[in-house]
This record gives sequence, structure tokens and C-alpha cells, in this order.
Amino acid sequence: MSPLILRRILDVRGEKRLLGRMGRLDMVAEPCGVLRQAQDEDASSRPLVRAILDRPHPEPVEGRTSIPATAWVGTKLSRRFVLAAGASAVLLRVATTGAETPKILRVGYVGLQTVDAPIYQAFRLRMGELGYHAGSNFNFDYVQAPSVEAYPESYAAVMARKPDIILTAGNEPALRAAQSVAGGLPIVLLAIDFDPLAKGYVPSLARPGGAITGIFVPQLDLARKRIELARELLPRATRLGIFSDQNSREQAEAASEAARAIGLAPQLLEVTGQPPDYAGALAQMGAAPGEPVMIPASPIFLRDRAEIDALARERRLAMIAAYRENAAAGAVLSYGADLTDLFRDIANVVDRVARGRKPADLPIEPPTHFHLALNLKTAATLGLTVSPTLLARADEVIE
Repeated sequence: MSPLILRRILDVRGEKRLLGRMGRLDMVAEPCGVLRQAQDEDASSRPLVRAILDRPHPEPVEGRTSIPATAWVGTKLSRRFVLAAGASAVLLRVATTGAETPKILRVGYVGLQTVDAPIYQAFRLRMGELGYHAGSNFNFDYVQAPSVEAYPESYAAVMARKPDIILTAGNEPALRAAQSVAGGLPIVLLAIDFDPLAKGYVPSLARPGGAITGIFVPQLDLARKRIELARELLPRATRLGIFSDQNSREQAEAASEAARAIGLAPQLLEVTGQPPDYAGALAQMGAAPGEPVMIPASPIFLRDRAEIDALARERRLAMIAAYRENAAAGAVLSYGADLTDLFRDIANVVDRVARGRKPADLPIEPPTHFHLALNLKTAATLGLTVSPTLLARADEVIE
């Protein structure tokens, strides 16, 4: 065998070993620059050199490229050229595949309302404005829990859908349930009913550390402010009923202290049972028409707002609520963070995390505005006169 043929055999075998280490035995150079699948039976049935050197040129095919098909006939192509062409083809295929199948951001969430509730619509709408479109590059993996007690199994169901980010909103049990299953996934928190710093979930609001970031609503301060508004709206009131459940006890305690400070006798109205016994709780107020009852921030008080309003109207009680949705349902006044705005704002935080920001470095921030709503129709039904100064401060007047 001539030294030239022997050298070419060694070169080709060396090339084959190199491609084998790369996992690319499917790439074999041919004189015309064509890549073919190297089959084992070909390699064993005839020498590799003859398979490469003796293969006839393919018939030229016109119209497949701007270069005439006959232009390459008889042209010697180096192994480096062939390997470079093959690598370019592989990279092009990978790049094309990536462009055709963009990554889908999956956000997992558990709530008590139906998936088409306005607050969730606001979240999806804002995500769309930020470039995340359902069915294209975004999935809102929502599980509706029947109760707060069902949060753990509901978040486990969310995790089975393999989300990229866990969203939790509302109360402390929601965050606890999310943390128990999230592992190392980032958690975007909308803390509406509790203080994550006071509860020890983060060492600092400015630099939360760990996997948690989001928005914190200072409900204890808001509970005290609602008492002041209740006194302004009902200057002759002597008693104040305060709803309380497992998610709002601290708010109820803060409101009780604030009520005593301005001469109102607080009456805690514990809401228990499943479904919640609102009638039994309001019965503790006795015959007290026109007296105020404060509804703290709690997911069940939001969910059951229509039922609460119907019972309050029967007893002619003035309901002071945390959420504007309660005022829209019939409460005479609400003061707090607007939930629709909150869910739009939390979408901004989800976007930052999705784009690579670490939750540990993103501050947990308060809302930028608190919403005061007055229901003048309810006020008229109860015989209440709303002062011009209070009316002037309202963000929303329901007539």
C-alpha cells in the first residue's frame, strides 16, 4: 500500500474516532460536501477509504442553490471544509429548533376564587403587556382550593405541573404551603394578610435573601386607619364589631386597640365553621342597627362578600371593609390596597424574576397607593351622612 493511501486511511480513521467522541458518527465527509449517515454494515463490508474515495459524484440538481449544481463537480474539498460545513449545519439546526419552540414560562398559583376572577384577569392582562401570552410563551397554572386548609395539597398539585415560579398571595398559610413544596424554586409573594418580616420568613424587606420576594401590604397599620375612618363616618357609634378568623386575628387585635383609644367598645366576632357561620358571628352584635362592623383582610371575607352584605343589610349594620370589592358588594366604606392594582404590580415582580433577577436581591416593597371607596347607596339606606371632607378624599364613590 502506498504511503499516500496509508496516510489517508489513518487520517480518515482519526477523523472517525474524533467524531465518535463528539457523538457525531452520523457526519462523514464526501467529495461533494454532502453529509451522509455512516452505517455499520458499510464500514465492515468495504474499507472506509474506498467508501469515501470511490463513491461517484451525485447527479447535479439545478435550482436548489444560486450556485450551479455542476460548479462543484471535480472540486477537491478539504476535510476541514467538510467538518466546518457539517458543524455549521448542526448549529443552524439547533438555532432553528430553538426559534421554533420558545420557552414557556409557567407560573403556579393557588387561590380561593374562580380562575376568571377580575384580580386574576388583571394579572394575566399585565403579563400579556409584558410580553407573556397564554398558549404561546406563558401558562398560568392555577388551582382553586376549596378552603385555606386545602392549600398544602393544592400547592402540591401545582408543583406536579412543573412551574418555573411559584406565586402566592394573601395569607401566611398560603406561603407556608408554597414553601413546603417549592424546593429551590423562586417564590413571588403578595403578602396581603400578614407581615413576612415580623413572621421571620425574610431577614429584611430591603434584601430578603433566599428565594422569596414580592409585595407586602401593612395590614396592621391599615386596620388602625379603618377604625379612624369608622369614627369619622359614624361619630355617634359606641360599639364596633370586628370580624376575626384564623387569617385575620392580628388585624382584629390591632383594630381592637385602636377602637379603645378613640372610645369605641370593640366586640370580636369570631367566624368559624365550614362553610363559615357569618350569621352566628353577626348575632353577637345583638340589636345594634347602624353600628359599624369591620371586615379585615382575609380571603374568605373577600370570597363571601355577597353573603356577608346580605346579612349586614338584614341587621342594618354599617360594614367597614379592607377591600373595595366588599364596598362594591354593599359595605359602606372600604380602605386598603386595591387588589386589582396589586395583581398587576405583582406581575411586574414575576417578570423581573423570569428575566433572571434573583429574589434574594429584589426588595419586598409596599403598595404605592391605598384605595378609599364609599358606597353612598348603602349610606343612604342606613341613614348616614357622609361629610364633604371624607367624600373629597375618596378614590371611588359608588352611587
